[in-house]
Amino acid sequence: MRPTTIRLRARTEAPSEEAPAQWHRVLTLLADISLFIGTRPMWTAAASHRLPVAAVISVCYASILVTGVLTLVARRTRTLARLDLVILVTAVTLAVCGYAMYHGGGDESSLTAQAAREFVAGHHVYGQPWPWLFGRPGVALTPTMTGGYDFTYGYPPLPLLLTAPLLWAGHGAAPAVLVSTAALIVATIVMWRMLPAQWRSAATLVCLGLGLLPAYARLGYPAIVACAFLIPVVVGWPRMGYGGRGDWARAACLGAACASQQLPWFLTPFLLAGVYALRRADLGPRGALTAVGRIIGVAVTTWLLINAYFIVSEPRTWFDGIMLPLTQKANIHGQGLVGVSLYFTDGSGRLAWYSHASLLLAAGLLGLFVLFVRRLGPAATVLPWCAFYVATRSQDGYYLMMTPLWLAAAVTAPPQAFATAWQPRPALLRGPRRQGARIAAAVLLLAPALAATTLAVTGSPPLRMELLGARRATKAVTALTVRVTNLGDTALSPHFTLTTGQGMSRYWSIASGPATLGRHASARYEILPPDGRFTLPGTGTRIRLRAVSASPMTLSSTDIRLTPGSTR
Repeated sequence: MRPTTIRLRARTEAPSEEAPAQWHRVLTLLADISLFIGTRPMWTAAASHRLPVAAVISVCYASILVTGVLTLVARRTRTLARLDLVILVTAVTLAVCGYAMYHGGGDESSLTAQAAREFVAGHHVYGQPWPWLFGRPGVALTPTMTGGYDFTYGYPPLPLLLTAPLLWAGHGAAPAVLVSTAALIVATIVMWRMLPAQWRSAATLVCLGLGLLPAYARLGYPAIVACAFLIPVVVGWPRMGYGGRGDWARAACLGAACASQQLPWFLTPFLLAGVYALRRADLGPRGALTAVGRIIGVAVTTWLLINAYFIVSEPRTWFDGIMLPLTQKANIHGQGLVGVSLYFTDGSGRLAWYSHASLLLAAGLLGLFVLFVRRLGPAATVLPWCAFYVATRSQDGYYLMMTPLWLAAAVTAPPQAFATAWQPRPALLRGPRRQGARIAAAVLLLAPALAATTLAVTGSPPLRMELLGARRATKAVTALTVRVTNLGDTALSPHFTLTTGQGMSRYWSIASGPATLGRHASARYEILPPDGRFTLPGTGTRIRLRAVSASPMTLSSTDIRLTPGSTR
């Protein structure tokens, strides 16, 4: 072959050696496209009264368009990596614009900001009701099965401690929203930096694109802060346990995450079990225990340091407060299995079994994870949230706000990392029929959760309700008269509400009728709407009369007709 031919081939092949992988190009483009989601409503709101913000958003539009073109024509991996950085900067800019436009927050951020103000003033934080926070639009109430509402702060203290120095940022929930938005931005940058170069746009896509997590951050959810601390823990977590500054930092972040919100409590056992299995394979049982013990020690110390002031100043209310989501008996709600009792049947007298099923499923999944860590190890950051699907509160936010952890594990905790992990293998699981024995073990671990779920779903409503009459105003109802019969063997204290859509509406007050309805008893109730009148919905809207009780937790529902000129 002639030298000129060799030189020509070298010139034509050199660019292909540096050309980016097509999947990298597509991933960068998807991250770029995801920034369009939710941007137009933000620009529309800004154009009416905040022109500087609208101008910045318009520049971001230009950035998205130009980056899209350059992504498709980039010839070098280095060029595409720089475009990944441009997309990250554009996403961060849009997140800042989102905070500038929407910092009113919601119920969780309002509680966090108020808790921070009480903390700065030297007052107790936990167990203190602040009902006035819930009078403005957009701040949702958390109704409980007792017929009331929860107005207290029910999260670990780190979000309020981070909010306290930022109270100058504005009135209302704005300081807490600033904390959660800043946490999301910092978490995105950290995750972007920690991931391999070709996967970095995925961090931008999941954290700041799609419009999902920025919306939760603008509502000031403490879970966003917890997720931000979990990201450096989860990225490359199979390498944990060898000691060194990296381990100390990861363990400290784990403790901080657990001091931010309760969701990390459910992930921690899976991570610790996985670290033990991985390190036992190369360090032995004693070395694995030492590694896990070191992580636990640093995490617990960090958690205690963050909580120390409240443990000393208000130990009882502090403990009740951080356990509140587990003990408050909030009304059933969510997109999970509880919807069967809430929407598809007339209720259940065994709602508590949804909670039992959730705990049993979490324990069963942890047992499966330990037994089959080589197969389930990559799913350690997803498995814990499966338990919430069968809980009484199964709203999708519990899954959505932790999705960056799914991505971090997918990229940095592949199946190969668990190929040699230690798995307990009793004699029964090592016999000639080990495949059948392992299937049987999996079934046994999940059977209690399945049984509890079946009990909850198949429960019948304990109360039968019949609409006797309605007091009317123009296109509204001002009172309802209902006959209620207790079909069960337990006395119940019913609390009534009318719903026309998803979730549970505010409670109606009881004008007449017994507070407690004895077993197999029947009584006549007159109930009044919370605002003095219930506006009748349009024709075809399903109206449900519901009654709940706390001890035991029950739900009874029936469809009623309330049309102009009718009483039924």
